[in-house]
Parts: sequence; C-alpha cells; structure tokens
Amino acid sequence: MRIGLGLDMGGTIDEIVARARVLASTGVASLWSSQIFGWDTLTALAVVGREVPGVDLGTAVIPVHPRHPMMLAAQALTVQSASGGRLLLGIGLSHQVVVEGAWGCSFDRPARYMREYLSVLVPLLHGEQVSFNGEVIRTNTFGPLDVAPTAPPPVLVAALGPAMLRLAATQADGTVTWMVGPATVADHIVPTITAAASDAGRAAPRVVVTLPVCVTEDPDAARARADRIFAVYGQLPSYRAMLDREGVEGPADVAVVGTEEEVTAQIRRFAEGGATEFSGAVYGKPEEVERSRALLGALARAASG
Repeated sequence: MRIGLGLDMGGTIDEIVARARVLASTGVASLWSSQIFGWDTLTALAVVGREVPGVDLGTAVIPVHPRHPMMLAAQALTVQSASGGRLLLGIGLSHQVVVEGAWGCSFDRPARYMREYLSVLVPLLHGEQVSFNGEVIRTNTFGPLDVAPTAPPPVLVAALGPAMLRLAATQADGTVTWMVGPATVADHIVPTITAAASDAGRAAPRVVVTLPVCVTEDPDAARARADRIFAVYGQLPSYRAMLDREGVEGPADVAVVGTEEEVTAQIRRFAEGGATEFSGAVYGKPEEVERSRALLGALARAASG
C-alpha cells in the first residue's frame, strides 16, 4: 500500500510550494489537496508540479458542479503536462448544502450527474472527441482537445454508497474516501467497488483512504482536538452514514491517533482491508505534526523498498 500526505493549500503560492517540498522530502509517494473555498487547487498543483519533483499530486477532491467536464479535462491535462504525468485526479459531488447554497446548482439525482459527467470527462482525457446530450450535461467538442499528447491522469471518484462505488469502478479508475474507518473500508468500500470492476471486466480499482493522523503520547487530547477541527464532517449526511456504518460517534473516532507503533498498526488495517493507498491529513501540535510526517515518510519508504 502506498503512503501519502495531505498538502494544505493555505498561505501564498510560494508557501504552498515550500510546504510541498518539505513534505516530498519525507519520501511519501503522493501529496493530496482538496478544493474548498480558496486557491484553485489544480492551478496550484501545476505550479507545485513544476517545482517539486518525484511525488504524485492528487486532488481529494475537485467538486464537479462548478466545472463543465470539458473545462476540467483541459485543466487536468494542463496539470498532467506541467507535472510530468504525476496528477491523480480525484473528483466528487461535494454536498447539497454547498452545491445549492454556495453555487446555486441543483443537487437532484447526484449519481446521474456523476454518471453523465464521467461520460464526457474520461473520453476527453483520453484524447477523444465527445458529443454528448444527457439529461443534465451536454457538450460537443468539435474534435479532441487541442493539447500536446499527454497521458491521461487516473480518475478517482469520491464514492461511499453502492451506486457511486459502481460508477467509480466502471467509469473511472477507483475511489478516494474521507472519514471512512477500517471496518467500513474492508467490509463495504473494497468489496463493492472490486466486485463492480470485476463484473465489468475492468482492472482492479484504486482505493485511496484519507484520514486525519496524529502521532502523539496523548491520544485523548489529540482526539478531543480532532472533535473540534473535523466536527462538521460528522454532520454531513454522506459522511455521517459512513460513521454510523463504522459504529462510531464522530470523526475523532476514525482519526488515526497514537504512538508510532499504534498508528502503524492502524494504517496496516487499511492495507489488510484492501486499500491501495493511505494519505494522512496530519494535525496536532508542532512536535506531533513532525512525528506524524516522519512516520508516514518512513512507512512510505518501507513500502517502496
């Protein structure tokens, strides 16, 4: 199982690049960034990709509603070229409160939206011409995108329920999760997506697990801090369903917390459950952050060696 780290998009672009350089020096295989209400993550990753070699750059995730799939394909191929083929394109539906409240888009039948979106995005990434007239998405590219030959990045769909996991398996290259515990990964995420890919005659999908990580001697304090930092995720319906499936109260209960030995054992459970990659969103006091990054780097080097 590959090991990655979360890349915070806060601060200036120069600060993001400097942060990425430090994280890459730990030896992790990948750096993962989300798109929320700040810098455009793909644009920032194009800059990072030119400045920081030797590490994959993933999005976890880019919301699809604000971007027509033709525009996202062009942007993703630009980042793929700028980074020398190191982009891992994670996309997702976001949440109803954001899609409708912030962007004024409809959140009706989200699985249909993603199915149609992938029907346009994936062929464009593979250099094809697309004419598509769906119920909610329409496009005609009048030919392939006019870009230099560029290998398509893998597309990972943020998927938690069965319908979305089937889409991730049959129309994309896998899934990237957030706030999903080890039992749910092993008993629900991996079996569902793997079976769907097998039934469709497709390659085994990637399953990228992202979770908060804190290496510490004070796990109670670290979990209390996680309760405050990540509280909103316990209230969003899609994550709430996964926490309930795991049988836990909130995000702090799926955070990966403890000593180096305890955190290693917790991460190993995801590998045993079928995850192909784990990325840690490191948090905590400065010394805890340093220990967490060092451990994830050591695990990454061990996995690659």
